Amino acid sequence: MKIQLMNVQRQHETYSAEYEDAAIKVLRSGGYIGGTEVSSFEEEFARYQGAKYGISCGNGTDAIVLALRALGIGHGDEVITVSWTFFATAESIAAVGATPVFIDVCTDTYCMNPKLIETAITSKTKAVLPVHFYGNSCDMDAIKDICKKHNLYLITDCAQAAGTRYKGERKNILGDASCFSFFPTKNLGCDGDGGMVITDNEEIARACRSLKVHGSGKDGLWTLKREYSIQGKKFPENMPVGESKYYNYLIGYNSRLDAIQAAILRKKLVHLEEFVDGRRRNAELFDEAFKDTEYITPVAGNNTYHSYYIYALKHNNAQLIMKRLQENGVSCGTYYPVPLHLQGAFASLGYKVGDLPVTEELSKTTFAIPVFPEMYDEERTFIIEQVKKALED
Repeated sequence: MKIQLMNVQRQHETYSAEYEDAAIKVLRSGGYIGGTEVSSFEEEFARYQGAKYGISCGNGTDAIVLALRALGIGHGDEVITVSWTFFATAESIAAVGATPVFIDVCTDTYCMNPKLIETAITSKTKAVLPVHFYGNSCDMDAIKDICKKHNLYLITDCAQAAGTRYKGERKNILGDASCFSFFPTKNLGCDGDGGMVITDNEEIARACRSLKVHGSGKDGLWTLKREYSIQGKKFPENMPVGESKYYNYLIGYNSRLDAIQAAILRKKLVHLEEFVDGRRRNAELFDEAFKDTEYITPVAGNNTYHSYYIYALKHNNAQLIMKRLQENGVSCGTYYPVPLHLQGAFASLGYKVGDLPVTEELSKTTFAIPVFPEMYDEERTFIIEQVKKALED
């Protein structure tokens, strides 16, 4: 049997009684949408990350969309981001009508290169959206300084970074708004889809809460009044006003984290540091095993406590090596084989091969091997043997 790249079944088995009891409790309650499980998880995860507010939603993509909308970013605006990431990062920017502006990543950490940000800033730039890639932290001090200097919003894509720390604190990876995914394979994954926006800004939180439920209710009314005030317009006097879900003030979305997922995530959150420790332990053993080989092992950024959502090796013969690993029972893969600036969906932006050389090289030379925390010792030993063997002529 192949060793899976991501083994969500084994994570479930480890604490199955806890997760299943939590789910059954919700099923028997009849309260499947919202409720105390959802609100409690929002509070607990926000506290874990060191933030004031947590606004849960349907998935990590929606989290980015909600954050952008809450900050007023839309048509005619530009957001600086990276091409070396999952499609959802830039897709969300385009989904609100803004334009993603792609810059390259650092050669060692694979995260946004802060030195390239300022040259990409124009009069249309409204935000910078870096990605804490593979669980590595971006150079947050440098990026924050640039955003402050140019009065830009900072939105961090933390989909791969639950448990990551910068300068010793989880809160230091956060921006004005930060977006998390709870996809099942993530460091903190639910048994379906889920996401969350984290922020210290009450106005952003209220806007996100409204937008995720069709722009309705008390928060929707408050957000619409805020928008009229920002635009210097008089609020309409003849508008029907109410605080129930049947009064809609903004064009929003239907994006909710359901109660069963929240209940399971609450149980998993208790064990998240244990999960991250397991990933870090496997990564440390891999680093030691491959240090004297031709492989380039992952590099944690300065001041970074890497959570290793993915452990990726680099080698010029990555395609051949992956083929050999797959044939010998080790699942592996490239995250991601087509950089976003070269995707067909963004062809109209005019990027071409050679524009982002580091990103383009990484898409051809990096590959992930299993690093999930429930890995057995004999599996890890087998992976190491096969990865080394794959170098043989």
